[in-house]
Amino acid sequence: MNPLNPTINFYSVLILVILWLHSDKQEEKRSLQYRLYMLMLDSTIVLLVFDVFSRMDGNADSIFPVLNQVGNFVVFGLSPVLPSLWLVYVVNQVFQDEEKSLKLTKPLILFWFMNLMTVVLSLNYGWYYSIDAQNMYHRGSYFLVPVIYNFALLLISFIYVMKNTKSIHKNHRFTLMFFPLFFLFSVVLQVFLYGFPILLNSVVLSLLFVSLNIQNHGMNTDYLTGISNRKKLESYLKEKVRYSSEKKSFSAIMVDIDNFKSINDTFGHDMGDSALQSAVSLLNGCIRNSDFLARYGGDEFFMILSIDDHGKLEEVVERIRTQLAKFNASKGQPYTLEFSMGYGVYDVSKRQTTQEFENLLDQRLYEEKQKRSGVRSDQ
Repeated sequence: MNPLNPTINFYSVLILVILWLHSDKQEEKRSLQYRLYMLMLDSTIVLLVFDVFSRMDGNADSIFPVLNQVGNFVVFGLSPVLPSLWLVYVVNQVFQDEEKSLKLTKPLILFWFMNLMTVVLSLNYGWYYSIDAQNMYHRGSYFLVPVIYNFALLLISFIYVMKNTKSIHKNHRFTLMFFPLFFLFSVVLQVFLYGFPILLNSVVLSLLFVSLNIQNHGMNTDYLTGISNRKKLESYLKEKVRYSSEKKSFSAIMVDIDNFKSINDTFGHDMGDSALQSAVSLLNGCIRNSDFLARYGGDEFFMILSIDDHGKLEEVVERIRTQLAKFNASKGQPYTLEFSMGYGVYDVSKRQTTQEFENLLDQRLYEEKQKRSGVRSDQ
């Protein structure tokens, strides 16, 4: 066994334990995102430990053959777990829909069970691997099967990210692309660099990136929708006001979902949550990557745009209305979404405070809501 392997794995496990302890102090423990991330940490720790056992070949004395057999069995048996968890994690990040994400687990568990049965049969037939009388490990004829399967899962997760970039929080996109690419690169190296440990250790680095850029955002992120919360909005808005000038200002749109209570009362709170998530997806699709979207309150959202022209701001508002009409015409949901919006360009000359600017938009939103209510009552 290469003495470098247990040393690298020891430090990798240490890093993961620190991440685990840090994550365990966070809120949002009930969220699927949290549970998936913790499962990835747990799985990687287990795999790193048994990876050390799986490399104890070359010594046929004492307990080494047993450890070698057990180590390889666990590593091959659990090999699809990490890519599977990552795929579900990515789908949850893209759609912010726990029910939709969990539907993936059934086929993934089926494939994992099939892989496990193949590992069991490999003990006799050497399909994935074999260990000879001298306690030497040998790759089997079908060694590449789990490699290809894991490669496919990671590739699918990467495609999900690339096809749905607008639905993903802009600060998370690079990390969600980095994990599978780095993992895929490591898989290829592991295949060609026989006996050199690299794959699981690269996963540790990827999970560290995920922790720093996604998991560590709980303080400023709305649990349900995945976008920024009121606390983050206030600090961001203050910063925009502070750096505004006559030459460079910004605009904002306050959005309220009309009759949201009736959606909850009629279809239940789960459907109400789905309506909020659909609203976020729609709004995100109408703005640029450099713009800002936050959940202002229960059914209210606040958008900050790098636009200081009233005409261009009207174009964004009209784009939202157009996409809203398309959403309702799709009949993909039992409810109808309706928005009231209050919007405007920040007037630097008036030196409004953030609270004054928010109050202005809130007043304009109220006026539109009253107007819309009046129109409906006349019909």
